[in-house]
Amino acid sequence: MKKKILIVLGVIILIGVGKYVYDVNIDHNFEPVVEGKVYRSGTIPPDQLPDYIKKYKIKSVVDLRRPGTNDLVNNPEKTPELAAEKKAVESVPGTNYFDVGSEQIPDQAVLDKYFAVMDNPDNYPVLVHCYHGEGRAPLFGAIYKIEYEGVPNEQAREEARWFADLCVFNAEKSKGKYLLNYKTRKQKAEEKK
Repeated sequence: MKKKILIVLGVIILIGVGKYVYDVNIDHNFEPVVEGKVYRSGTIPPDQLPDYIKKYKIKSVVDLRRPGTNDLVNNPEKTPELAAEKKAVESVPGTNYFDVGSEQIPDQAVLDKYFAVMDNPDNYPVLVHCYHGEGRAPLFGAIYKIEYEGVPNEQAREEARWFADLCVFNAEKSKGKYLLNYKTRKQKAEEKK
């Protein structure tokens, strides 16, 4: 009996590891935030990115990697990865690339850049990505849901990642706390009245 339990447990672990390897390394953690409107992912290699753009009719790519690279005065150079991605995005006519480098928890300046993209209906569908697609991309996806779709903070936090309570989206960790305490622009404006 113990041997059967160990075999079943081993198979479950192998399936879990296989799914993780597929999601991260083959599918790049690509998933919809809101189907047909907003998608999130990790970094998709430049040679594969045009296929994703065409398949999902993506009009804009928001790159959350490399905080500080938006300052063209103090950081005029772009890393080869950013340049290659931008070139891949621009190779698909009608598609925009937005470099919105963010720390793990965004400041207001980063949010303002993000909102500038998301407020424009001509930019949709949008792909938002970070490096692995496990931290900043799900965070910004949850912010989108709260800000634009009216999803309650707790629900957006729970939907940010599978097993949210076992990762950085736990209510006691920085990203979880951030989402639970997040106030929409409308809520902030009402508080000022």
